[in-house]
Amino acid sequence: MKKNDVKDRILSILKKHPEGLTIVEIAKYIGMSRHSVTKYVYQLLGEKKIKQRKVGTAKLCYLRGKKHGRK
Repeated sequence: MKKNDVKDRILSILKKHPEGLTIVEIAKYIGMSRHSVTKYVYQLLGEKKIKQRKVGTAKLCYLRGKKHGRK
């Protein structure tokens, strides 16, 4: 899988989950390891395409500009 394909898939998944997802949840949707997904999440954070918020012990990822809140 190409680098941009993975990042596009992460963005697409987060678009479908405005409540936010953890890196582990994103990895399950994509079918990759948590470690690999972490690398792409940090790239997307650096590009300011997504944001992270700490909720308890979890870090939830969101698309930038979307309202968030787990139910």
